[in-house]
Amino acid sequence: MAGKAERPRFLRFDNGERAPLPFSDNEYQRRLADLRGQMEAARVPVVLLTSMHNIAYYTGFLYCSFGRPYGCVVTADQCVTISANIDGGQPRRRSVCENLVYTDWARGNFWRAVRHVAGSPRRLGVEGDHLTLAMREALAFHLGDPEIRDIAPGAMASRMIKSDEEIALIRDGARIADIGGAAVREAITEGAREIDVAMAGRDAMEREIADAHPDSEIRDTWVWFQSGINTDGAHNPVTTRRLRNGDILSLNTFPMISGYYTALERTLFLGEVDDDSLAYWQANVDAHELGLSLVRPGAVCSEICEAINAQLAARELLGFRSFGYGHSFGILSHYYGREAGLELREDVDTVLAPGMVVSMEPMLTIPEGRPGAGGYREHDILVVTEDGAENITGFPYGPAHNVV
Repeated sequence: MAGKAERPRFLRFDNGERAPLPFSDNEYQRRLADLRGQMEAARVPVVLLTSMHNIAYYTGFLYCSFGRPYGCVVTADQCVTISANIDGGQPRRRSVCENLVYTDWARGNFWRAVRHVAGSPRRLGVEGDHLTLAMREALAFHLGDPEIRDIAPGAMASRMIKSDEEIALIRDGARIADIGGAAVREAITEGAREIDVAMAGRDAMEREIADAHPDSEIRDTWVWFQSGINTDGAHNPVTTRRLRNGDILSLNTFPMISGYYTALERTLFLGEVDDDSLAYWQANVDAHELGLSLVRPGAVCSEICEAINAQLAARELLGFRSFGYGHSFGILSHYYGREAGLELREDVDTVLAPGMVVSMEPMLTIPEGRPGAGGYREHDILVVTEDGAENITGFPYGPAHNVV
């Protein structure tokens, strides 16, 4: 067995043939060419990507950190992922570029591997919204304290415009979300637990992903199925609460295909709907339909938000609004990624353009103790086209369809 002094700090481990990736080689080269164009314009010779979403976007490799750092060094002629030895050869198999593995034998080996590829550049591009203070200090120590440039906003702007290949994947994700929604609806019955209903939807989606995308890594697909008071937040986790007649329900299915997120979210009721609940539900459906009609090329995110706000304010419901009315899609998950420049909020003035993909998802939360208490939410996915928007969500919404 090799002694400690002989253990490598980093190494190549090209183990096995490369696996099929979700997109073509040309698609990944297009993305890298765009990044290199931004680097040239900013006079940045080296970029160090550290986030799950950007590394996956530019290389195809979606890492699992477990507390370890990961990276991707991009130069004018190199693209190299830096991964931990615990992953074996999987990072190279699931990437279009080369891979360097760092070992645990000594602290700082991640940065030594980065320096092996990047050298000691005078200027370095990083993701300012992802680089921690501790990582910044280690970077300065190991790479010679280069001048830092934030490339995250430019990378995000690039990700906001989807290619034809991306839109095809997102479209199939929406189809699979509908399959999960149908399975959830079928599992809803008085006395069932939230977790049991959620598992039915998750299992249906994972089976369909395995059939429709057999070369993909099967992971991260999930369902949030909420009932009663648990519907008051859009991201409330599943519990073991049992469903009761008259409950408000929130169906949320999230198939994940190679890091790409899609979603279906619907309000339902079990058995019957009282008049107060029905009025809130219909008001939120009206806001949803107004929002759908406003998504088109040339529309401004903040102006869409203001129009829906005005409708809710006229009905004295604006104070019950929970969050922004929609967001972008792509490399996105509940624990990584977000294209904050493409959200339907008052403080976002992005102009919608063909190739963007956004949700429309108004939500009203009526506090416990008031008639009609609960969270009301509908969610569709729209692809912005040259002359409008295509709604790729097929699951029906509203009181006429979703009283179980």
